[in-house]
Amino acid sequence: MTLALAPACPPDDATAPTCAHLLARGYERLAALCEPLHLDVRWPTEAPTPTPGAAYPFAEHPARVSNADENSGAATHRPTLEQLATDTELLAAFLDAEAARIAAGGDAVPRRHAVAARALHGCLWSVSLLLSGVWYLERRVPLLDQRAVRCDLSSDRYEVTPGGFLCLPDDPAAGLPGVRTVPDEGALRAELRDGFAALVGPLLAAIGPWFRRGPRALWGMAGDDLVSGIWTLGRLLGEEEHAARLAGGVLPHAIAPYPDGAGFRRLTGPTGRAHLTRTRTGCCLYYAIRPAEACGTCPRTGDAERLRRLEG
Repeated sequence: MTLALAPACPPDDATAPTCAHLLARGYERLAALCEPLHLDVRWPTEAPTPTPGAAYPFAEHPARVSNADENSGAATHRPTLEQLATDTELLAAFLDAEAARIAAGGDAVPRRHAVAARALHGCLWSVSLLLSGVWYLERRVPLLDQRAVRCDLSSDRYEVTPGGFLCLPDDPAAGLPGVRTVPDEGALRAELRDGFAALVGPLLAAIGPWFRRGPRALWGMAGDDLVSGIWTLGRLLGEEEHAARLAGGVLPHAIAPYPDGAGFRRLTGPTGRAHLTRTRTGCCLYYAIRPAEACGTCPRTGDAERLRRLEG
């Protein structure tokens, strides 16, 4: 089923009391359109006063959580990205939770570094969409820091507390407190890349020893998941070609700290049908769980096997 995109800037923007409310609407729209993203949105119920020139003060104001069970906060522990990056016990619990999910799926739990790879991949993919999803749908890049994003250790759900955002000068929300403008699309893409790097960089450094990989593999995975999130959203909307062009614009080539570009290419099947594909830079180690089922963009998966899956 093809889902139609709403206007880039929703028509009821003028009725939203703050930029945080606008962003919360954007997140709920994203969650509705992107089913694989399991997202709870912490809606603000009061509008804090932003400091002039500063990012919107997202944190610790009264809020309600939508798309979540009423008791979710009490029943589960949801550490922030900051806590995962700084608390070794919480990070170990994060990996334990991933190992439990692998076992619950009927698979043998792999060695700890493979568990770390799977946990990191899932986190990076979801967190990337907190920035790229809103950018794709509304040309707004959220201003998030590590305290604004929480992960549920009992599931693969994420929670975001919206704040301010970056946008283009012609965005109807450009004059709101907490909103900053950038001159053009290229600058907005750069803010997306940089914002994601700032958001996940400390977690990459913390999980590196568990993953047993160096910076290239870690940042390669981050770039892969930034591209993959955009690509997945586009496919869900029936816009794969458009999404691939946008993802290629975000990472046209290696841009520090990302070691590679999106690198989309085409495979042509025996019927002449062309398919988009790419090869990951940072391996997610899915093959360590199911050796016969390496993912479709894995360096281990040859073009013949990719075509078999794509045309099957």
